[in-house]
Amino acid sequence: MPEGDTVHRTAHRLTEALGGATLTHGEIRHPRLSTVDLAGRVVLNVRPVGKHLFVRFDSDVSLHNHLRMDGGWHVYAAGERWRRPGHQARVVLRTAELSAIGFHLHDLALVRTADERRLVEHLGPDLLADDWDDRHAAEAAERLVAEPDRQLGVALLDQRVMAGIGNVYKSEACFLLGASPWTPVGEVDAAETVRLCRELLSRNATSVVRNTTGLTRHGEELWVYGRTRSGCLRCGGRVHAGNQGDALDRYAERITYYCPRCQRGPFPASAEQRQARRPGSAGGPARRG
Repeated sequence: MPEGDTVHRTAHRLTEALGGATLTHGEIRHPRLSTVDLAGRVVLNVRPVGKHLFVRFDSDVSLHNHLRMDGGWHVYAAGERWRRPGHQARVVLRTAELSAIGFHLHDLALVRTADERRLVEHLGPDLLADDWDDRHAAEAAERLVAEPDRQLGVALLDQRVMAGIGNVYKSEACFLLGASPWTPVGEVDAAETVRLCRELLSRNATSVVRNTTGLTRHGEELWVYGRTRSGCLRCGGRVHAGNQGDALDRYAERITYYCPRCQRGPFPASAEQRQARRPGSAGGPARRG
């Protein structure tokens, strides 16, 4: 599931593969861009912004794309067989040595590099921005609590608050804060929430396997996300999963994982969940057992 760390890593990999190279073939498989020929252009670099990517070419041209839930870029040696079917390819960029294939890319657009900001100006501060400083942190915290009654999990997924957090880090951040994802954001420490989210993304920006626990044993990388069968890594209790967000919008509604014993606050109402709730611990997470 692409989140800010995946996008950042993808940009770095594409820049390493294509940066400074001249394209021998450049095809965009999109109705509005199908006649565009990028052959002969030089790839300068690839810029990540939150969950957005800009492939930058010479002559002030950038290709905007978004991975959403199913998109991804693969890099292949010349002649190597693709690992995904050809009908899923949306962008094909080839040099003399390799190919970079963008599968199931979304929001494709060619823009002037100078105009990239128009496509991302609605976003909050980018948690993985190279120039992140106290001003960005303060702005993100201010945006987070702008609607104090909003659910914490919903606010964390709103890229207009801060860019880069997805469903995995949303669930894990709520756990580490000791707060239910349904807690009103006005009841959490906004500055600490922003700091934690940036720390989690930064820690995983260069790693393929996401890890929020600091533990190295396989299966102990995450505290609650996806652990409905194995249980909470902190207390060993049952991890619950529930939908959160707008049920009418498939991009807004997300499954949320949480431990009702380790996290305080409101939870979805059900007899089973009320019975499972126990007083949480105010201390920080520690390794089970």
